[in-house]
Amino acid sequence: MKLTKVISSIKPLNTAAIEKAKKRQAQLTKPAQSLGRLEDIAIQLAGITGESIPSLGKKRVILCAADHGVTAEGVSAFPSAVTPMMVLNFLSGGAAINALSRQAGAEVQVVDVGVASDLPKNKNLISAKIARGTANFKVEPAMTEKQCEAAIELGLQLADKAKKDKVKWVALGEMGIGNTTSAAALMAALLPCAVEDVTGFGTGINREQWLVKCRVIQEGLKLHESYLINPFEALRRLGGLEIAALTGVILGCAKNRIPVVVDGFITSSAFLVAYRLNPLVKDFAFFSHLSEEPGHAKFFHMLETHPLLNLKMRLGEGSGAALALNILEAAVRTHAEMATFESAKVPTKIEKEKKKAKSKR
Repeated sequence: MKLTKVISSIKPLNTAAIEKAKKRQAQLTKPAQSLGRLEDIAIQLAGITGESIPSLGKKRVILCAADHGVTAEGVSAFPSAVTPMMVLNFLSGGAAINALSRQAGAEVQVVDVGVASDLPKNKNLISAKIARGTANFKVEPAMTEKQCEAAIELGLQLADKAKKDKVKWVALGEMGIGNTTSAAALMAALLPCAVEDVTGFGTGINREQWLVKCRVIQEGLKLHESYLINPFEALRRLGGLEIAALTGVILGCAKNRIPVVVDGFITSSAFLVAYRLNPLVKDFAFFSHLSEEPGHAKFFHMLETHPLLNLKMRLGEGSGAALALNILEAAVRTHAEMATFESAKVPTKIEKEKKKAKSKR
């Protein structure tokens, strides 16, 4: 399987570029660390790209859509019929991700990985349906090995296409009724964590439905328990086709040294699988926001990192990632476009002290 080769091909950040970026930050016309995390972002990006002054360029939201068999258990406030409706909304440009991507100057690439319904042909849709949704993980594995491998391979291909298209940023998006249930199951299995601590109210279920959702996840974890130590097996047994595809995108972007912007709870579950397969992927990722889903805080605690934003969002689609693109571009621009003390002829503190010492002689 190509996956093994990709996992082993991911290399650490470029330390030479990082050191050059740090030196430049020290020369910019500002007090040290006064731009806080913007400085850290620019330095990390230098390590990813190998460019001490990373360049701006094309931004792409890769939005993968698929349905989930576990919705048969009543875990969602909406029926699976909403998934194709929302895909059509993405394609017509009427969703939140479209508006936010336009604002960020990003293109939206919509991918049908496993929507249960047939979708009309559209020039903006990548039709790559592997199956008509997953099976119900409460009673059987969500995907066959072949299906899961195909979904990951699709993600790897999307990452390779991004490299070919000279994309500078890949933001992750998803759509699939029921996918908070699969994401919570993956979080519970791979963090690991108690089901109640990672399971939220998704698209607006009530307390009674939440209890059902927790029970369904518990039963699924028990059914597949002996396999869950293996990240791939956890993904294929509990995950979704869109989550598997995004796992491939994350691994492929790390291989291709393209920075990835992780969205909310669902895309973070894909990231968690990729991280368990190769922890180096963390160096290539930027985490956009803290979702209202309770498991997201547990995820960040495990990774020992913090998201860029906390706006009480839980929409998905890549909405938080699109918002974060603006902050990430700001980090690149300040790093590249600010004057240095030398070019602006602003004396540094050291130079001032030297002149002061000379005058006293």
